[in-house]
Order: sequence, then C-alpha cells, then structure tokens
Amino acid sequence: MSRVGRQPITIPEKVDVAIEGAKVRVKGPHGELSWQLPVEVKAERKDKQVVLTADYSDPRIRALYGMARARVANMVNGVHAKFSKTLEVIGLGFKVEKEGEKKLILSIGFSHKVHFDVPIGIDVDIDKKMTTVILKSHDKDLLGHTAARMRSLKIPEPYKGTGIRYQGERIIRKAGKTAAGAGAGGAGGAKK
Repeated sequence: MSRVGRQPITIPEKVDVAIEGAKVRVKGPHGELSWQLPVEVKAERKDKQVVLTADYSDPRIRALYGMARARVANMVNGVHAKFSKTLEVIGLGFKVEKEGEKKLILSIGFSHKVHFDVPIGIDVDIDKKMTTVILKSHDKDLLGHTAARMRSLKIPEPYKGTGIRYQGERIIRKAGKTAAGAGAGGAGGAKK
C-alpha cells in the first residue's frame, strides 16, 4: 500500500478544490490549476480534506496512487503559498539583467548575451549584485522545468565551478592538470 497516497490532503483557508469526475481543479489566492487524475485513482472531498483511493493489487497502480496524491498536494500548496527556486550565476563578469517583465538577458561567458524568455505564471526577482535569480510560481512543475532550462544554459563546470547552479547545490570539483601531475612524483623523469 502507498504510504504517501493514503494521507489526506488538508485544504487551507481561501483555497477551493472541485472534483469533476477524474479532473481536479484547485483555485486559491495565487492562481488556479487543474489536473486529470489517472484512471485507476479516485478522489473525493470530505469536509476540509481531499482523500484519494485506488486498488493496491498492482505495483504500477500503487506508484500512480502516491504520485497522484503528491501532485494534488502540490497544487493545493502552490495556490495557497507560491513555490520558489533560487539560482546563482557564478563566474567573473557573469550577470543577469531583466528586460521587461518576461525576458532575462544573461552574460554567462559566451561571445554574445543569452536571451531567456520567462513563461507566463513565473515571477522573477534579481538581487542587486545581479548574480542571484529567484523564480516563484504556484505551479511546481512549471517552476522546476523553467529553473532546469535556465541552469542548462551554462551548467557548472567542474574545474572552476563557474556557471548557473541551484542555491545550495554542491558541485564536485576536479583537480586541474598541474595539481594532478604534481602528486605523481614528477612527470617525465630521466631513465637510468
């Protein structure tokens, strides 16, 4: 049995959840989301909670059950209080500028500036140093996808650690050629 799936989802104040067959609609102060449940999973509203049920006989259905519960809970939490992801732009001369509400211009070590279009539903804040980008949205899937797309523009490289990374992300650093050769006891020694 899915331990995640059987937990009821509490509906906070100012959030409305409507279940129409297999479609779940969630509306709150930060927006509105809807999602189609898998055929094997059923949802019903009881007082101030949403309860999901499914047949546990098939392991695939158990996985869908837990995933469906997590998706609905993320929808409820997102319209109540937005999710956020913070990205850091690290490198000499690397910076992010805002052009209008939905466009970012990134200077990330290329010969040209990179233009990044922010999708509708994502709010962007940039710090004063122009090296930290805070993305906020009520849709967790869209937020994660947008943050991953931005990070993929300049993935942190392992030697200097420059690039775009999530805040708190640990980059495994490699030793350069000089550091690697120095520990081997000297390279290119004379043979006797």
